[in-house]
Amino acid sequence: MSAHTKFALVTGAGSGIGRAVALALAREGWSVALAGRRLGALEETAALAGPVARILAVAADVSDPDQVAAMFGRIEAEFGRLDLLFNNAGTGAPPVPLEELSFDQWRRVVDVNLTGAFLCLQAAFRLMKAQAPRGGRIINNGSISAHTPRPNSAPYTATKHAITGLTKAAALDGRAFDIAVGQIDIGNAATAMTARMAGGVPQAHGGIAVEATMDVDVVARSVLHMAALPLDANVLTMTVMATKMPFVGRG
Repeated sequence: MSAHTKFALVTGAGSGIGRAVALALAREGWSVALAGRRLGALEETAALAGPVARILAVAADVSDPDQVAAMFGRIEAEFGRLDLLFNNAGTGAPPVPLEELSFDQWRRVVDVNLTGAFLCLQAAFRLMKAQAPRGGRIINNGSISAHTPRPNSAPYTATKHAITGLTKAAALDGRAFDIAVGQIDIGNAATAMTARMAGGVPQAHGGIAVEATMDVDVVARSVLHMAALPLDANVLTMTVMATKMPFVGRG
């Protein structure tokens, strides 16, 4: 961490991975803007950061272009610049057979996971290009589903594959402007979303099995490592996962 204050935006910061990363950044001296749809949850994250950290809570739906524009306008006004975007906000659809998914269920996942990530990345590019000193870092939250899907996960898996393409395209487009873009693919971090794994979840062979998880703070430390690199170095893709989860091999 350099001597001057650095400024970060974490989307989906009201719970889970987003909250853990936001708190880790605050502990390392970053000023952090927290984004999410539920202001109350963001305020809970801010309270956990304590009175020393500089925290800005901004309620916004990342799938809405006007709300994203307003959020970045407020960040620019309050912080003056942005050094890091952790593009984390995401959602899933009910785990039902593909043919039973409604159009609205499909569209909501695409709107949040892909369009929302693009809108935030696009706004970050605009700010990072214009600020002085120029540049910054963007870390997209992918998933191991970007490589291997779970049963009945078509919308989520499709959007996470797309995030990988977005990451690579943006990494190329950002080169000339000192914008480093990378992706972290996470497997089975222990959050409210993965609590059901303790009771067993569907497997590719049709059975149900309990899956190993890892502490969400491992993810936060991994993001901190990526964020702390100088802009002439980049982790393009990182996979961090519970060692014993059924991802590598045949289960």
